[in-house]
Amino acid sequence: MANNLSLTDSRAKLLSHFSSHTPSEVPSRWAALWDEGDFLPFDRGFPNPALADTLTDRKNILGPTTHNPNGSKPLNRKKALVPGCGRGYDVLLLASFGYDAWGLEISETAVTRAREEEEKNGGDDIYAAKEEGVGKGNVTFFQGDFFDSTGWIEKVGTGDGFEGFDLIYDYTFLSALPPTMRPAWAKQMRSLLSPKGHLICVEFPTYKDPASGGPPWALPPGVYVAHLGRPGEEIPYDESGRVKVDESNAASNGGFTRVAHWQPERTHEVGKGTDWTPPIREE
Repeated sequence: MANNLSLTDSRAKLLSHFSSHTPSEVPSRWAALWDEGDFLPFDRGFPNPALADTLTDRKNILGPTTHNPNGSKPLNRKKALVPGCGRGYDVLLLASFGYDAWGLEISETAVTRAREEEEKNGGDDIYAAKEEGVGKGNVTFFQGDFFDSTGWIEKVGTGDGFEGFDLIYDYTFLSALPPTMRPAWAKQMRSLLSPKGHLICVEFPTYKDPASGGPPWALPPGVYVAHLGRPGEEIPYDESGRVKVDESNAASNGGFTRVAHWQPERTHEVGKGTDWTPPIREE
């Protein structure tokens, strides 16, 4: 939905919407924004170009989008998850590359909007199949709590040897959560990602002062590596709200490792010049 407020005014209104609420109330506050429907400053209207370029240019890291050796049939598509998917633009993009793509939202209203988006615009050129012979994967949108997958994981099809998602994409999901929820976020990412899977994060916003509050909460350099390196553990921060880089938060045996890190040439306008893209996988 179009937002006619300035960037400064939008951030102020967003801060006001979440002020005086505890971390446990944050999901319901996001759901309330979708239910009200007249203020959605995080809705960009199209998939992130940084994700499109990563899927196109980093196949040497991500590998093929199916588990089929030498193009054998029938296709056994890899599964991708986008938590906090909103209207589902990035979910539709992942499907166009051949993944069976799943969009998770805490808000039932957001799920409805995502399904409407698929019905209305899912046939647009931007979502056309990217690889001949692979075609488009299936798209599924569903409501659920990211931190409690017991209520929705069976919808993915755990009976077919499912060991976790092959790809998880995070853009503005971590920044939508208070810093106190970061250990739980990292732990759940580790739980949901397959042993050979990849987590793609577009780091945003890296430029904000951590003391300015959120959402979006600032994600200064080091946050992703520190938390994903030690999923579920408390990570020390200094007084300015930045991660303390020392031996105490070096990657653990159960953590993730960053396999690449670059600044995307294309991304959403709000993150140009400051977004970073690290594909991360389990150690």
